[in-house]
Amino acid sequence: MARKPKEKIITNKNLIRDNQPQIEDCIRKLISLLGDDPNRPGLKETPKRVAKMYAEVLDGQLYTNKEIGKMFAKNFDVDKNNLVVVKDITFYSLCEHHIVPFFGKAFIGYIPNGKVIGLSKLARITQLCAKRLQLQEKLGDDIAQAVMEATGAKDVAVVLKDTKHLCVSMRGIKDDTFDTTTAALYGRFVTKPALRNEFYNIIKA
Repeated sequence: MARKPKEKIITNKNLIRDNQPQIEDCIRKLISLLGDDPNRPGLKETPKRVAKMYAEVLDGQLYTNKEIGKMFAKNFDVDKNNLVVVKDITFYSLCEHHIVPFFGKAFIGYIPNGKVIGLSKLARITQLCAKRLQLQEKLGDDIAQAVMEATGAKDVAVVLKDTKHLCVSMRGIKDDTFDTTTAALYGRFVTKPALRNEFYNIIKA
C-alpha cells in the first residue's frame, strides 16, 4: 500500500500577507502582459485589491489538515455514538489548474468516538480547507482528515455536490449545465454499506 505523502508545514502563517508587495508587482506585470495599462484609473488599485483578496481566499494554504483539525478540536463528551450529519455547507475554492473559482455544497457525516464538536466547526473546517489552490477530488479528503483530527472519529464521510467549476463554464468546453459530485469515505462508511446508504439517504432528504 502506497504511503500517503506528508503534508507541507508552513511555519510563517503570515506568508501571503508578508508577500503582498511582491504579489502586487506580479499582478501589475500580468496586467501589462495581457495588453492593458496597469496605471490607468480603473486598474491602478487592482494589484493591491487582488493581493488582499488572495490573502483572504487562500488562507488555508498556510495550515495542514492536522493543524486545521486542532484549531476546531474543542470536544464535548457524548454517551451514544450515533451518526452526525451536517448538510448544505457552502464552500468556495480556487481550482489549482487555472486559479479560477469552483463552488458547491459539502455534506459531512461522522460516527463520534465518544466526543463531538460544535456543528458550526464543521462548516469552519470545510471553508478553511477550501481556501487553498484545490482539486474537488482532494478537497473532500482534506475536510475528512481535518474532521478526524478535530473529533477523534475514524468513521467519516464527506460528499461535495452541486459543484460548479468556472474553468469548465468560462473556457474550454464552455458548458455550465452540469455539476460534479465527489465522495471521500473513511472507516465504516467504506466497509458497512448500510451505514453508507443511511448517510446518502439523509443527505438526499
